[in-house]
Order: sequence, then structure tokens, then C-alpha cells
Amino acid sequence: MGFPQSDQPHPVAPAAAPSPVSNRAAAMAELRRLLPRLGQDRRHGRRQEPLPFGLPTIDSHLPDDGLARGALHEVVPATEGSIACAFGFIAAILARLARARPLLLIIPRHGLRPYRSHGRLHGHGLDTALGLDPARLILVETAQRKETLWAMEEALRSQAPTAVMAAIDTLDLKSSQRLHLAATDAGLPLFLLRPAPNLDASAAATRWRIGTAQAARDRFGLIARPRWHLQLERCRNGRPGEWVVEYDHVAHRFSLAAALANCSRARGADEDAIAQRRRA
Repeated sequence: MGFPQSDQPHPVAPAAAPSPVSNRAAAMAELRRLLPRLGQDRRHGRRQEPLPFGLPTIDSHLPDDGLARGALHEVVPATEGSIACAFGFIAAILARLARARPLLLIIPRHGLRPYRSHGRLHGHGLDTALGLDPARLILVETAQRKETLWAMEEALRSQAPTAVMAAIDTLDLKSSQRLHLAATDAGLPLFLLRPAPNLDASAAATRWRIGTAQAARDRFGLIARPRWHLQLERCRNGRPGEWVVEYDHVAHRFSLAAALANCSRARGADEDAIAQRRRA
């Protein structure tokens, strides 16, 4: 004997709601499948070559004999009057990088009165004095500090430029860690110009303090090669040091200043290199 059929639908047990953790895991798995593998190739593929100065005296103080590409590097003016000098040092490094992709330069308009007092960038000066073609630069101006931080992170994540350079007034440890991780993931160097009075703890791989030095002049009294007093204050997995260098904008080459040819004032230089130069 059969059972009577009910007009009411049979109750169905409600499906268990997915947990937020499983939702995030599924979303990340889908993103990894859809997005290009370029970032993973840079981290787990071939090793990123460092950026050497071409001077064994300096390169020997850096891990892998050069500046790490995927890292944050801080450049600090020794005095307020050395701001343009510190910027020129970064520009010289950028001029030596490959020309396949552009260089991104982020200049804030907030809280940087000492920076603004040095005027604006001059394309002809960058080209003739430092060998940096202004056509390679993409200039971004920001109105607020959070826009500067955002622009740096997004530029690194895009992996579009060869390198990123920016100036900022203050930077806390957490923000520096985010920037360093973004540079590491992208495999790109980030050069950050920071004012000397506001130096907090930082996750930067290197910190350079840049001072002025008397430039080399030609027989007409015109500047032939700019010079900088470099002080490597901190270097992860490396050694601090101090040098006076000059820069040839035609050959894009650093060299020790003529007065330091015997390295007698170069702190931290290898004793073997000093002895070799003295014998020569």
C-alpha cells in the first residue's frame, strides 16, 4: 500500500556557507591562474643581475658585487645644500641602466620645501651633465604623501619601468617594508631620496649619504666631471665605506677622484687593492 503524496516540497538541508578563508584561497588560486607568470619567473627563475658601479673598491662592499635590483635603496643628502647633488648621484645610476624601458620619476609637491628651493628638473642639464636622456623619463607629480606611496607601489607592481626613483619627506618602518617587498617581487630597483633630519628605522637594503665635492674642470674652467662624496652608511649583507668618486657622462662610468687615486682617503677599501695601486 502506497503512502499519500504531500503537496508540500520535501525539506532540503541548507548548504553550508563557505568560510571567508576558503573564499580567499579560491580567489587567490584563480588569480594565480589568470594573471601572467612574469612575477613568479622573476622570483623563482633566473637570478637578477646586480647593478655594479664598475669600481671594485666600491662593488666589493656590496653583496654580489653590486646594488640589488629588486630592493629599496635610500639616498640621503648630507646637508640641505646637497639635495641637488644627491639627486644627481641617482640620475647617474639611472643613466647607466638599460634603455629598453622607461624610467619613472615621482616628485611630490607636499612637505618638501627644501627640495622645491632647488628648482625644477632641466632636461638639457640631465642630458649634458649626467648623460640621462630626458625622453626616457616619465615624470609623476603627487599632491599628498599617500599618493606618493601609492604611485611607487603601483609602478613597481606594473613592472613597466626599468627603475623607479622618488622623493619623500618621511617614511615609517612599515611603509619601507611594503616598498622593499614590492621592489623585491617586481625585481626592480627603487631609489628613494630622503631628507637627512627625518631618518627613521627602514627596511632599505642600502643607505647612501651623499655630500658635495669639488668637480673636475677642463682647461676653460668649465665642469668636466661631477664629483660626489659617497658614504655607504648601511648595507644588508655588505660593509660600510666612504669614497670620493667622479662620473664620466659620455662613457657612463664611475671612477675614483684623481685626488684619491692611491685610495689613501677611501675608508674600507681592500688592503690588497691599496697595495697594488701603490706598487703601480
